[in-house]
Amino acid sequence: MKSEKIILGIDPGTTIMGFGLIKVQNKKMEFLQLNELQLSKYPDPYIKLKLIFERTIELIDTYNPDEIAIEAPFFGKNVQSMLKLGRAQGVAMAAGLSRQIPITEYLPKKIKMAITGNGNASKEQVARMLQSLLNLKSLPKNLDSTDGLAAAVCHFYNSGRTEIGKSYSGWEAFVKQNPKKVKSPRPPKGEV
Repeated sequence: MKSEKIILGIDPGTTIMGFGLIKVQNKKMEFLQLNELQLSKYPDPYIKLKLIFERTIELIDTYNPDEIAIEAPFFGKNVQSMLKLGRAQGVAMAAGLSRQIPITEYLPKKIKMAITGNGNASKEQVARMLQSLLNLKSLPKNLDSTDGLAAAVCHFYNSGRTEIGKSYSGWEAFVKQNPKKVKSPRPPKGEV
């Protein structure tokens, strides 16, 4: 078993994608980076998805994470927002899966609970706890990057536990665990 690993945490979004990286060595966390991808200046939703994919690939190629933790979309009342978040998450997941990196999804409440002990904590409370845990000198203006970092830290805290969320090691594993999300290809016309 590897004594050192890098975890990439992602908070997907089509306005801002937040991400953070930690290194785990001898069961201790070390902060590597947190940042965000600003997408609000791009009006085309498909360009945003392309940029999310490219930035995730760039992070993977730069830091070589062993695992990816991603925040699951929050189930709200606005169906359009959910659809956009789901697409952003799917594109980030596709980038990781294309590099054969295991991905684990966490609900926002689970991430907040892991970091603060309160599943209803505010973004600010999560950010301040991360600042304390990882000795961050300052916090970013937007807290999307700390949300990405929180996903990575949540994954660290949940490593080794039997039930940590949905985990995929590649496309085959995703298809096997989600048969209802994958459509079978239709046979060509005339064939049955």
